[in-house]
Amino acid sequence: MSVPRRPHALLVVLFLLVAGCSAGAGRTSGPDASSGAAGPGPARTAEPFRGPAQIPDLGPMTRAQIPATARQVLVVTGQGPDSNRSAVLLHQLDDPALGWRPGAGPWPAHNGMEGWTDHHLANDLRSPVGVFGLTDAGGRFPDPGALLPYDEEARFAVSGEGFLGEPLEGSFDYVVAINYNRTPGTSPLDRTRPLGGERGGGIWIHVDHGGPTQGCVSLTEDRMRELLLTLDPEKHPVIVMGDAASLAR
Repeated sequence: MSVPRRPHALLVVLFLLVAGCSAGAGRTSGPDASSGAAGPGPARTAEPFRGPAQIPDLGPMTRAQIPATARQVLVVTGQGPDSNRSAVLLHQLDDPALGWRPGAGPWPAHNGMEGWTDHHLANDLRSPVGVFGLTDAGGRFPDPGALLPYDEEARFAVSGEGFLGEPLEGSFDYVVAINYNRTPGTSPLDRTRPLGGERGGGIWIHVDHGGPTQGCVSLTEDRMRELLLTLDPEKHPVIVMGDAASLAR
């Protein structure tokens, strides 16, 4: 009498089905399957926030004095508080979102014979530290195409010698008035002194004569011409001037 084998065969089939499902489940969690799933991946470092570019080397007190309307800033940085040599760099603000960018320079310049002061007085031979408007220009030479109002006048003539014995002739062929103790909107030759005569005045940017000034800032003639063609009243230009330590405040 033979023993039926069907139950045994059924167990074998069930075992194979279970083993097959287990093997398939194991493969889905293997290395090949991970490529289709979102893993943690490498950590990403967040980019640091960068605001609009600032004019370098100016401290918070100096920056606070620059009018919000200014789109051109001429920075004159003295080599030291008692030095009569400085460097000039023009900065422009074309896109407030990007901030300030260098526009021209740096150019070598002279300033007052005795350096810089926070409290300029007549005949102290120091240039005033501060932020001042640039609204008016002029000179003995014809207007080269200045954007600022330009006063061509023979009275800009000057003679004599500077502190080093250098001739002063031609120093006022081109000038830009610095709005220290003066009335904006007038010729650089205007002698009105709102702070009083004892506080000095007639502080200009003018043609360099090869030596220190009595308080002005001086540039070579070609740089003066370039400046006159660049300063734009619609951009409300200002000058920021002083020794490096003062400007960093």
